Amino acid sequence: MPRAIVLVNADVGKESEVYASIKGIPEVAEAYTSYGTYDIIAIVNADSNEKLKGIITTRIRSIPSIRSTLSMPVVD
Repeated sequence: MPRAIVLVNADVGKESEVYASIKGIPEVAEAYTSYGTYDIIAIVNADSNEKLKGIITTRIRSIPSIRSTLSMPVVD
């Protein structure tokens, strides 16, 4: 099963809203808030690499108040 770790930077003061939106995506297996370089860490699972790409590019990156993301595909 394809999986990626997605690191997210949110607009200041919007971290909770972005976190809630990310948690609402069914393919997001885990999500955490952080007080480091990135505001949110999400683990995303999908049935295929193409679906994984779609979830990251169209569902996560389109969330309002996201400034940037860094996606790291997991290789088992």
